[in-house]
Amino acid sequence: MAVCCEDNEHDPNAKSVEEALDIILAASEPVVESEWLCLDNALDRVLARDVLATQPIPAWPNSAMDGYALRSSDGDSPRRIIGRAFAGRPFLGQVGPGEAVRIMTGAVVPADCDSVIPQEQCAANDDILQLHAPVRPGANIRGIGEDLAAGELALPAGTLLRPSQLGVLASLGRSEVEVFRRLRVAFFSTGDELQPLGRPLQAGEIYDSNRHSLLALLRRLGVEAIDFGRIDDDPDRIAATLQQAAKVADLVLTSGGVSVGDADYVAELLQNLGSVQFWKMNMKPGRPLAYGRIGTADFFGLPGNPVSTIVTFYQFVAPALRKRMGCRAPWVAPRLRLPCATALRKKPGRTDFQRGRLVASAEGLQVAPVKAQSSHILTGMAQAECFMVLPAEAGDLPAGTLVEVQLLEGLV
Repeated sequence: MAVCCEDNEHDPNAKSVEEALDIILAASEPVVESEWLCLDNALDRVLARDVLATQPIPAWPNSAMDGYALRSSDGDSPRRIIGRAFAGRPFLGQVGPGEAVRIMTGAVVPADCDSVIPQEQCAANDDILQLHAPVRPGANIRGIGEDLAAGELALPAGTLLRPSQLGVLASLGRSEVEVFRRLRVAFFSTGDELQPLGRPLQAGEIYDSNRHSLLALLRRLGVEAIDFGRIDDDPDRIAATLQQAAKVADLVLTSGGVSVGDADYVAELLQNLGSVQFWKMNMKPGRPLAYGRIGTADFFGLPGNPVSTIVTFYQFVAPALRKRMGCRAPWVAPRLRLPCATALRKKPGRTDFQRGRLVASAEGLQVAPVKAQSSHILTGMAQAECFMVLPAEAGDLPAGTLVEVQLLEGLV
C-alpha cells in the first residue's frame, strides 16, 4: 500500500483546488498584442486571428491509391492503357470509352475518369488491363475540398500551434502567421540555504533545484522566462526584487517563503506591495500557495518543497499561463479514469495529487503510485508519468478503484 507521509487535515480557511482555480482563471486576462512570424518560428505560439482556406484542399481530385483511373460506365470489361499520371505530372489527354490511365497516389485524376481501381485488383498485360473486381463510381478518389472548402475556417484564433497545425498552415501556402506576443514571466527562488550548482555545500545548504525546474516548465509553455536568480531571506531584498520583476513581466513566480515560518516573507510582502487573493490551499502537496497581483503583473508564490513547486505549477500556473497566452479553453489538462493497480492510503481533508506511473496489464492500462510520495523527494516526481487526483473527501482506496489521472507528457 502506498503511504503518504504528510499531515492531511482539513483547513477551513484554505481554498479548495476548484475554488482557487476558478479565481485564478477568472482573473487571468489574455494578451491582445500580436506579431507576425515566419511559419517555421511559430511552434508553440498561439494564433491571433482565424485562418480561412483561400482555396479548396485538395484543389484537384486526386488518387488515393496506386492503380488505374477509368470510367465506371464501361463496367468490368478490359481497358486499353493509354498513358500515365504521376503526382505533380498529370495526364493531359482525354480518356475515352474502354480506356484507362496508370495513376499513382496523389496524381490528378483525369477529367473523364470517375474511379480508380487499385493495382492489386487488376492485371496489366502490355497495354491491356484486366479487372478482377467491380468498378464503383468515385472509388479511391479524393474529392476537391475534401479536407477544406474554399472560405472554410481552417484554424480558429486561440489555437496553440503544434506540428500538425503548422502543417495545415503550410498546406494553405501560408509562409507567415499572426500570433499573440510571447508572455513574459519573471521568476526567482528565496532562501539562505539555496546554493548555485557547482559550489560545494556546507552543513544545512542545498542546491537551488526549483529554479531549474521552473525554467524548464516555462520553456515548455513557450513563454519568455526572465530569471532573477536566488534571493536571500531578506525582506527588503525580496520586496525590491518583486517590484522590479513586476515592472518587466506579465506574471511573477517565486518559490519558497510563502509558509508561516520566521523567515517566510513573501505572503506578507505581497499584502504590502499588491493584493492577495489567498495563500493557503486544501491540497497535498502544496498547501502554502500565494496568489495575487503586484502592479499589473499576476503573482504566484509557490511552496519551497520541490515536488510541491512542480505540482502547484501544473495545477494553477500552467492553466493561468495558457489562458493569458490567448489559448482557447480548456486551459486545464484533461483527466482520464483508470483503475489503480495497488491500494492507496489517504486521509480525508485535502485533494491529493499522488505521483503515479502507467502500468500495462492483461486487463488493460492501470495506474500505480511511485514509491516516494513526500513533497521533498524530487526523485519520486522524476519517476512519475502522471498525477493521480484523489478528491478531498476520499479516504483509503482499495486496489481496482477508478481514479482520475492527469498525464504529464504528450506524444510530442
